[in-house]
Amino acid sequence: MRTILNVIWLIFAGFGLFLGYVLAGVLLCIPIVTIPWAIASFRIARYSLWPFGREIVSKPTAGVGSFLGNVLWVILAGWWLAIGHIVSGIALCITIIGIPMGIADFKLVPVSLMPLGKEIVSTREGAFDRSL
Repeated sequence: MRTILNVIWLIFAGFGLFLGYVLAGVLLCIPIVTIPWAIASFRIARYSLWPFGREIVSKPTAGVGSFLGNVLWVILAGWWLAIGHIVSGIALCITIIGIPMGIADFKLVPVSLMPLGKEIVSTREGAFDRSL
């Protein structure tokens, strides 16, 4: 079921959101000091391309540095990525088959606003699957 949802997600929302995160990452690589935010953008881009079967959890070691970095992220790129998730989530919720994907899109809004201090983990059971 995850694969079917991921394929539908990729077609209707995932690829566009992926391109948005990649564009933000490339733009954040231009000034050297914003490369940590670019790395976070590329990490979320990979997650936004294929989200079902993985989840976002907070890192217990994240501290004040992550908070301050997230404040800068919201100013630099987070607000327009969050708007992209909200708009595509609303568009997906118009159809019945798109409601699970719209909900997944709305779940990406908090991480699009505050990506530092978060980690993407697999929800699958096997040891091989956890290496994603």
